[in-house]
Amino acid sequence: MKKTITVTAGSLSKRDTLTGMIIIAFMFFMFGFTSWINAILIPYFKISFELSHVESYLVTFAFYISYLLFSVPASFLLKKVGFKKGMMIGFWVMSVGAFLFVPAAISMTYGLFLLGLFSIGAGLALLQSAANPYITILGPQERAAQRFSIMGICNKGAGILAPLLFAAVIFKATDSVMLDNLRLMSSDERTAVLHELIQRVIIPYACVGAFLFLIGLFIRYSPLPEIDTEHESEEVAQANSSKTSILQFPHLVLGAIAIFLHVGTQVISIDTVISYAATMNLNLIEAKVFPSYTLTAQICAYFVGIFFIPKFFSQLTALKVSTVLGIILTLLIIFAKGDVTFLGHTADISIWFVVMLGLANSLVWAGLWPLALDGLGRFTKIGASLLVMGLAGNAILPLVYGYFVDIWDARNAYWVLFPCYMYLVFYAFKGYSLRSWRS
Repeated sequence: MKKTITVTAGSLSKRDTLTGMIIIAFMFFMFGFTSWINAILIPYFKISFELSHVESYLVTFAFYISYLLFSVPASFLLKKVGFKKGMMIGFWVMSVGAFLFVPAAISMTYGLFLLGLFSIGAGLALLQSAANPYITILGPQERAAQRFSIMGICNKGAGILAPLLFAAVIFKATDSVMLDNLRLMSSDERTAVLHELIQRVIIPYACVGAFLFLIGLFIRYSPLPEIDTEHESEEVAQANSSKTSILQFPHLVLGAIAIFLHVGTQVISIDTVISYAATMNLNLIEAKVFPSYTLTAQICAYFVGIFFIPKFFSQLTALKVSTVLGIILTLLIIFAKGDVTFLGHTADISIWFVVMLGLANSLVWAGLWPLALDGLGRFTKIGASLLVMGLAGNAILPLVYGYFVDIWDARNAYWVLFPCYMYLVFYAFKGYSLRSWRS
């Protein structure tokens, strides 16, 4: 058995840094693949189980609420077993969740699907608690956004592939006609058709479960270096000498709130766009590509982060521009109207501003993490867990959006984004710099 390499943050060789980057990049690809597939699972379950908007967004709620419940326990597990063993356990928990899709499809039980998604989210909570601080301390802090941009390309690249691959595996060429004729079918005929539709996930998710289990083994015995975050530099130790709790770091606590709101706005822009397209008379088969458009916009902005940060502007400047752009695009979604034809789709222009939210959201995550974890020292792992808890925003905000869709309409429900981006502007311009609650 290969001995695990344990080093302190900042002392990694170029070889160890490159090894860590490659392995963590692969992990971010898997994060994206298992997360962004929700964008098509939502309308897929909505049709198969004949759900309301709020009920369909329980997909994201079940998936991401586990971050709120398991992030802090994840930090204690990581302190006990280290990054590598913790990552292995995370992938195994995800594997269990994927396998739960098999009995859920056989019994056609929506609640069991949600339990599977909850389990996948629990595994991801552990993996995110390890991977995000790992990539933050893997090199110089001023280049953290650059490294996160690379990870973002892997994550969102998988996000582009996941809905398209899922659609290619699950849907047939004749399904467009079938979906259009569902309302005309008798009750028994519709039930039989929907039962056949939902059982198509059995083989794909059984394969995913097996693959996730094998990835866990690979990570455990890979040459990924184990980074020691428990020992602080003299400067950091002196600054934190009076600190006994992560709640004494205002920039961290405010950063966790920023993460909560940011991920919520991000998942709304991706996971709601298919349903929004349906209000423009685009069926699921045509609308399935819109999440990929949003993710492509994010990837384009990630390349800006890689090549321009910090050479031409800082990661803080990128964060400020991104948050202000989010406010502008939100207002355009709500107030801009008129049909346009673009990329072969004829739809209201507002849907393309939803797609462009990918640009606004791209560099926010990369900017928030290094700012929120700055100077935490021995509090890094528990601080990272607090930030990962913020990923529960993915669970809460889509439900809020779905609620307003049901009582208003899909366009005006996007007002939920406005206060989120306003807070992110506050953090980008002021909140990140607060080191004392007295300030």
